[in-house]
Amino acid sequence: MMGRLRSFAIVVWLIALVGGIPFFVPSAGAEGRSITVSTRNVAPFVMTEGNLKSGFTIDIVEEVAKRAGWTVNYVDDGTVADMLKSLDEGTADAAAAAISITSDRAEKYDFSQPFMSGGPQIMVPVGANKPSTPGIMDFVKLVFSKTVLVWLIAAVILTLVPAHVTWLLERRHPESMVSRSYFPGIFQSFRWGIGSMAGAADVSPHASATRIMAIIWGFVCILFIAYYTATLTANITVKKFDAQIKSPSDLVGKKVCTVAETTSAATLERYNVEFDGVKTIDDCYKGLNDEQYEAVVYDAPVLSYYVNESGGAVQLVGPILRPEEYGIAFRNGSDLRKTVDAELLSMREDGTYYKIKQKWFGEDDSSK
Repeated sequence: MMGRLRSFAIVVWLIALVGGIPFFVPSAGAEGRSITVSTRNVAPFVMTEGNLKSGFTIDIVEEVAKRAGWTVNYVDDGTVADMLKSLDEGTADAAAAAISITSDRAEKYDFSQPFMSGGPQIMVPVGANKPSTPGIMDFVKLVFSKTVLVWLIAAVILTLVPAHVTWLLERRHPESMVSRSYFPGIFQSFRWGIGSMAGAADVSPHASATRIMAIIWGFVCILFIAYYTATLTANITVKKFDAQIKSPSDLVGKKVCTVAETTSAATLERYNVEFDGVKTIDDCYKGLNDEQYEAVVYDAPVLSYYVNESGGAVQLVGPILRPEEYGIAFRNGSDLRKTVDAELLSMREDGTYYKIKQKWFGEDDSSK
């Protein structure tokens, strides 16, 4: 009897041992896998201070890694092209910062589900799009402008005709205001014609025919001055509106900056806008502050963060030029993408994603 009990106990123990094995085997998500992520500094997505990294994308990556049981190592690259190159060369398992998901990139790489919406937008200095009150320097520039010179030449040429008619009609009158001789008679007649145009003639014709001609000349002068004033005013107004930047078409002929080899650069090329392609967005910020550029075109969330940090010195204008989504890039066929997508969905479902977004962009939970 005791032998049977002992045999039964051994069988139960073996069954329990076999059944309990799964509890001693670590799950795949808790294996402590180490992944390498290529990134680059672009506030507020990624910022580096010493050996510490922070930013919206960093918080997203760290939260995903925490939930998946991974540890993350970062490698720094200078541009998006460099980050994708790190994927190609196998020095990074993923690339994350503010990488736009485009059709060309999607053919070469796998992307996570989007974690941010954006796209290129225009940023200009505050006041650049506001009508300004003309000052003394504006008046000086106007006086010595090409427009004024052209109209002055037109007035001289126009006055030559009545000056000759006046001299011919007036010179025979006993009390003529001009000399009988061509010189200086024509100069005296020309001075009277210009003076009449300016409303400051210091002499008057005496011959009846000249007086009739003077009346006709007076009407011509009124029309000339009115047309000149209207044209000059219209040109100044047009220049004021042309100086304003609100859309891609307003960027033509302006000094524009963006980061080279980005979707923002491609967008400007599509609109046939000439621009300076620099290495980092910080170079554009500096150029705008130094009045080297009139506008900066780049990812809207990046520019929006800079606007908030600038203390009111710059502003965003116009709509997003080409809506885009940002995601985490992987090599084609990477087994990381499925896990990252699952964790991103989990973060949205429990509200963690929106808390991170609110932290960096100040948005509330109404977007859930």
